[in-house]
Amino acid sequence: MTTAIRTSATRPVLSEIFGAREGAALRLKQAALAVLGVAVLAVSAKVAFPMWPSPVPITLQTFAVLSIGAAYGARLGLVTILAYLVIGALGFDVFAGSSAETNGLAYMLGGTGGYILGFVLATGFLGMAARRGWDRSVVKMALAMVIGNALIYVPGLLWLHQFTSGWEQTLQWGLTPYLIGDAMKLALAALLFPGLWKLVGRARG
Repeated sequence: MTTAIRTSATRPVLSEIFGAREGAALRLKQAALAVLGVAVLAVSAKVAFPMWPSPVPITLQTFAVLSIGAAYGARLGLVTILAYLVIGALGFDVFAGSSAETNGLAYMLGGTGGYILGFVLATGFLGMAARRGWDRSVVKMALAMVIGNALIYVPGLLWLHQFTSGWEQTLQWGLTPYLIGDAMKLALAALLFPGLWKLVGRARG
């Protein structure tokens, strides 16, 4: 029983299936994945889609955050998201609402600061969920995405509330416009990750 529980809690994540698995080659692969992850996060933050009639566009950043957590696992996922935040804190324009004029710690401590903290929490959770095999099931992956989104929204809304005139405005600015887009991203991830695992199984077979 103990062995079965330990095995189910330490399943490989997608990034561990291919390439080196030990030694210096593994470290090099992990470094390359972290760099790639930072680049994906920065690009996804700037990819916006209009969501009529809402004036707030939907970006791919939350999908990238949660996907990196699931694909990389908690440890490498957290290293990647923290590296991304350090780059942002240094003043590089890598966040969804940052610009050449508004960036760095000043931006991170603004209205979106809570969401940035949520990125870290959600990455860690998705990594742990994937380690337990949740990313191999459509239902469990959908549940993981729901929990991951909640981990982003709870600190995000609590922090944003300090910059608004009340909870109605907080929800209008920080939650309501994003629900449709989040539902679409949730459905995509719930289908994508189990589908990738099926492809891996076929390739190995």
